[in-house]
Amino acid sequence: MYLSGLIGERLPIRYYLTGGMLASGLFTAMFGLGYFYNVHNLWFYIMAQIANGLVQTTGWPSVVTCIGNWFGKGRRGLIMGVWNSHTSVGNILGSLIAAYWVSTCWGLSFVVPGVIVAVMGVVCFLLLIEHPKDVSCSCTPSSSSKTFLNGASRCRIQMPTLNAKENGKPQDAEMQHLLTDSENCSVSLSSSNAATGEGRHGTSAISFLGALRIPGVVEFSLCLLFAKLVSYTFLFWLPLYITNVEHLDAKRAGDLSTLFDVGGIFGGILAGLISDRLEKRASTCGMMLLLAAPTLYMFSAVSKTGLEATVVMLLISGALVNGPYALITTAVSADLGTHKSLKGNARALSTVTAIIDGTGSVGVQLWGLSWLALFPLLVGTMCFTCSWWQMHVPC
Repeated sequence: MYLSGLIGERLPIRYYLTGGMLASGLFTAMFGLGYFYNVHNLWFYIMAQIANGLVQTTGWPSVVTCIGNWFGKGRRGLIMGVWNSHTSVGNILGSLIAAYWVSTCWGLSFVVPGVIVAVMGVVCFLLLIEHPKDVSCSCTPSSSSKTFLNGASRCRIQMPTLNAKENGKPQDAEMQHLLTDSENCSVSLSSSNAATGEGRHGTSAISFLGALRIPGVVEFSLCLLFAKLVSYTFLFWLPLYITNVEHLDAKRAGDLSTLFDVGGIFGGILAGLISDRLEKRASTCGMMLLLAAPTLYMFSAVSKTGLEATVVMLLISGALVNGPYALITTAVSADLGTHKSLKGNARALSTVTAIIDGTGSVGVQLWGLSWLALFPLLVGTMCFTCSWWQMHVPC
């Protein structure tokens, strides 16, 4: 992930993301082909998984950078909260597909998702526009401008009657990316700008150490390390936990586990909306993490009383755990990647996103513990994250 962010900062996002999606489809399907070709060599599956993990790191830095290019800071939390629901939808579809064939033809649980991601890679190549300037879409200031409310701060949307050079005032860097009505944009295809990042940005990409020096990058990265640990532990262990507690078969347990991600959709949107209103990303994350700790403890106790209680607690836990996770990996990453300390002199969005999410992935490696110790670990993780968060991260 760390290397992928640096590479993505220096290559056209559309080509980089397309290549990663096609390769992800190939290696995901390869894992399932072991079933059809009766492959029983452990190293075949190990190498397929390692290769799959490598190529999948091209995705997140690229898509967050692309979305960050199009939207300014005013409503970034809400917009990215809604957009980020795709991760939970993907988890739900993955769980349903895997559960459908898990007992009959498990190879299709890998081949079908592999084909889906490869097809979407082709769609991405054909349709993705990674930056407004790739289609010469820009807004220029004029004397007949109107002021609109954008989230918690006001922005000025200009009518294209006067050139920016004539105005003599530089535009706010965070306001340049705001979308306006199509009538305020002049659109003409520009293949030269689409082919090179230099024509679009005009600045060099930031280094890895330079990105680490941006205020908040290290702190948010360490927070995500624990938040992502909790989220992925639920993703991996929920079907087994539900099978043991509720005594359901593998398919029904897999279907029921998707409710955690359903709650995550609402949690991500709620976190983005609150952070926009308060203009405090860190405080929003801290508040939700603080509520998540006792909720996880309640889940371990209440889920044993019946299926209805399990459903309710899955939705609540998913919202409180995935809300901060979604906010940090989207809006926070975009904010830090365009931090005022850069003064517009470097491209840093992809690198910052990769550092934060890559550090979170380090925490995911700790999920492989016995499910008997699962909830004490998760509650302790949430409590530690909240206390550390309040001491080190500015609101």
